[in-house]
Amino acid sequence: MPGNSFGELFRVTTFGESHGPALGAIIDGCPPGLELSEADLQYELDRRKPGQSRYTTARREADQVRILSGVFEGRTTGTPIGLMIENTDQRSKDYSAIKDLYRPGHADFTYDKKYGFRDYRGGGRSSARETAMRVAAGAIARKLLKEQFGIEFFAGVMQIGPHSIARDSVDFAWQQVHENPLFMPSATVAEAAGEYLKDLLKQGDSVGARVRLEVTGVPAGLGEPVFDRFDADLAKALMSINAVKAVSIGDGFAAAGQLGSEHRDEISPDGFLSNHAGGVLGGISSGQTVIAEVAFKPTSSITKPGQTIDRFNQPQTVVTRGRHDPCVGIRGVPIVEAMAALVIVDHWLRQRAQNGK
Repeated sequence: MPGNSFGELFRVTTFGESHGPALGAIIDGCPPGLELSEADLQYELDRRKPGQSRYTTARREADQVRILSGVFEGRTTGTPIGLMIENTDQRSKDYSAIKDLYRPGHADFTYDKKYGFRDYRGGGRSSARETAMRVAAGAIARKLLKEQFGIEFFAGVMQIGPHSIARDSVDFAWQQVHENPLFMPSATVAEAAGEYLKDLLKQGDSVGARVRLEVTGVPAGLGEPVFDRFDADLAKALMSINAVKAVSIGDGFAAAGQLGSEHRDEISPDGFLSNHAGGVLGGISSGQTVIAEVAFKPTSSITKPGQTIDRFNQPQTVVTRGRHDPCVGIRGVPIVEAMAALVIVDHWLRQRAQNGK
C-alpha cells in the first residue's frame, strides 16, 4: 500500500489502523538541535482527541504520544523521529453487524474494490483515527517554524450546516476557537450551532462543516513555480484529510465573479494593499498571510437507515451503530493546522537547500 508518506525533505510516514494496537509515525528530515518533548506534541493531540464533548465521538482515547527515537537529552538529533500512540478504547464488536455491508459515502466500497477485502472495524486505515499521527508530526513542524520565523497558525470552524460566521463580522474572534467545544471563532454562532447538532444527534444524522485557516509570518519565496507550487502542495495536503471535499486558497471560488481590477493585490512601497490571492503568487509565497478554506462532508457513519448493498451485491438497509462524530469538521481544525505546517516546513527546507536561505 503506497501513499503513506508526505513531504520531500521533511518526510512523514504514518502507519496503523483505527482498531489496531497502535498508531505510529516516522519523521525524517527534522534538523538537529530542536528542543522537543512529548509535552510539545501532546498539547496539539489533546485538541484533536475524541470524547471531549457531546458533539464528538464518545470513543475515549488518551492519545498519549511516545517519542521512540530521534531525540536525546531533550533535543532532536537529526535522525528519524519515531512516534507511537496506543489504541486503548476499541470496540470492534460495534461493527460486526455491518462487516458484509458497504456504508454509503464511506470508503468501504472502494477499499474492497481495490484490495479485495477491507478492515470493517471502524474503517481500518481509512478511519480519521489515522490523523492523530499527522497532528503529532505537525506539532514538531509548528515548533520548528515558530522558532525560525515566528509563524503562527489560526484555524476555526466558520460554518456548521446553516450556521456560519463571516471573517469580517464584529462577532469574529480567533480566541473564541479555544473557548467553545465547536472550535468556532464566535460564541454566538457556536451556541446556535450547538443546539442544531443536538437535534441532529436525536435524528441519528450528521452535517458538514467549513474550516478557515490563516497562517501568519510565512516568509516570501517558498514553493516551486511549476508542479510543486506552494498552493498546489497545500491544497493536496488539505485534500488528503479524511472527509475533505473542497479546498480554496485566498478568495477561492469567489474569484470567478471578480474583476481583474478588484482581484489583483496592488502593491505600494509599504507592501500589498489587499490579499485576494491568499498569500501565494505564481505558486510562491508572497510573505502575506496564507489563507485557505476547507469543506468537510457530513460523517458517513450514521444511525439513520439508508440503502446499500453487501459484498455479494445484494440490496440491504444499513444502520451504523458505534461511536461517531455528528460533525467531523469540528476535530478537523488541528488537523488542518498540522497539514499546513508540514507543507510550510518542507518548502522552507527545500528553499534552504536550493538557495541557501
